[in-house]
Amino acid sequence: MYYGFDVGGTKIEFGAFDSDLKRQATERVPTPGDDYGRLIETLAELVAKYDAQFNCEGSVGIGIPGIEKAEDGTVLTVNVPAAKGRTLRADLEAKIGRKVALNNDANCFALSEAWDESLQGEKVVLGLILGTGFGGGIVIDGQVVSGKNNVAGELGHMRMPIDAWLHLGENAPIFECGCESRGCIDNYLSGRGFEMLYTHYYQTEKKAIDIITEYHAGEEKAVAFVDRYMEMLAMVFAGLFTGIDPDVVALGGGLSNFELIYEEMPKRLPKYLLSISNPPKIIKAKHGDSGGVRGAAFLNIQR
Repeated sequence: MYYGFDVGGTKIEFGAFDSDLKRQATERVPTPGDDYGRLIETLAELVAKYDAQFNCEGSVGIGIPGIEKAEDGTVLTVNVPAAKGRTLRADLEAKIGRKVALNNDANCFALSEAWDESLQGEKVVLGLILGTGFGGGIVIDGQVVSGKNNVAGELGHMRMPIDAWLHLGENAPIFECGCESRGCIDNYLSGRGFEMLYTHYYQTEKKAIDIITEYHAGEEKAVAFVDRYMEMLAMVFAGLFTGIDPDVVALGGGLSNFELIYEEMPKRLPKYLLSISNPPKIIKAKHGDSGGVRGAAFLNIQR
């Protein structure tokens, strides 16, 4: 059995998957706030419970909103304070007596999509999240590409490309990022960035869903803004796709539900790609909120 944990700020979701990658168990429990010992105990207790239920030692994978530091295995995370600066993977391994895989939750999202039955024949799958933030994961031959420092896929902290920057106009905003840099594409492509850009241009704060509703109603400002955003999205995507050259791109997060993206990207992308390149297939993620726990479980699968 493959066990996956999606460890978030308020809850831990557990999932058990069989050899056919079908889900056989689900459980959700609160995330211990600042009690690291209790966090390890909670994870270990769930492992023991389902080992007994399935009469096996399941392989264990953890997805977390953070990054494991390559040098010493400590976790960099804001949303799970109990795990911050702790060697979560190594400590759980010592507790349960088996190997544990751990990765960023965006990478787990990408892996979940790549192991969907419909995509298992694709070599390079890129998962991109257009949610509160913008990030992603790269999966090649069914395996997450983490890189030397475990930051591969942290695409939101690349800087805006020059053509996209110029496209935003003379008074383009320079948004500061939580990573302490400025101009990261996280603050322009994300749902939060979508709203921040609208406020910048029209001095009015609106939720993304309201801007999109007004777009569908033909409201002039919303139509102009969405057109500007779609062109910027195509410019940034084209740079990412040129560097990674994915077969398939799966989009998740709230803005991924804006169907216009799937209509416009195939039309807008070609002029920003190399002349010999064709746009990848761009699809809406199939597994939604369950992607994190699925991907965590699949960290131990080898194609």
